[in-house]
Amino acid sequence: MKPTFHFITLFPDTIQVWMTTSIVGRARKSGLFDFNIHQLRDYSEDKHLSVDDVAYGGGGGMVLRVEPLVKAVETIKQNLGETSTKIIYFSPSGKTLNHKIVKDYVLTQKTHHFIFICGHYEGVDQRFIDHWVDEEISLGDFVLTGGELPALAMADAMIRHLEGALGRETTVDTDSFSLKSGSSSLLEYPHYTRPSDFRNLRVPEVLLSGNHQKIEAWRLEKSKEKTLSRRPDLITPTALS
Repeated sequence: MKPTFHFITLFPDTIQVWMTTSIVGRARKSGLFDFNIHQLRDYSEDKHLSVDDVAYGGGGGMVLRVEPLVKAVETIKQNLGETSTKIIYFSPSGKTLNHKIVKDYVLTQKTHHFIFICGHYEGVDQRFIDHWVDEEISLGDFVLTGGELPALAMADAMIRHLEGALGRETTVDTDSFSLKSGSSSLLEYPHYTRPSDFRNLRVPEVLLSGNHQKIEAWRLEKSKEKTLSRRPDLITPTALS
């Protein structure tokens, strides 16, 4: 069963553009996944369609209210029936998104419907997180103006793992974090294309040699070098031998 992404957002256009263009858009046209956008204001019972309010206890900023969020989630789940769902809220307080989390969601979990909560302002009412959210996810140790970018990042990363999404099934296995050396995850090796000589900057000769064994050895070595230089936390001492 193909995955379906449900985005609960205040800015539907942001989601629509990304999910219908480029590789992601082609994958959707091929029927590899589906998505739905849910405007949070549609679930407001306020005549002004408001979905936020001031925080109890004072302080700056507004907080998304629990009622419209719960109504949105429960309506979506009711329409889906007994289908398995996973509700994910994107927040700087969440677990940092990485390759393993993405791959686990795509390949090992039986969830087919992902409800992505795109927060805004100071955040959402904690009661919603405590009782309706399955997992909080963060892109890293920084703060964005909204949850749309993290939600799209996670959906994009998951879609790339769907069979046929990239056209070449071997591509995803050579991405950064997919490459392995022992117990280490490696960053991807450098890439080159035509022309072979540009302003006396030449492509490494090994890549022009046609010797695939030497090319693979060179790529592995370059991946180790890049990882050691930029992300030494990813590599173990045994991987350098």
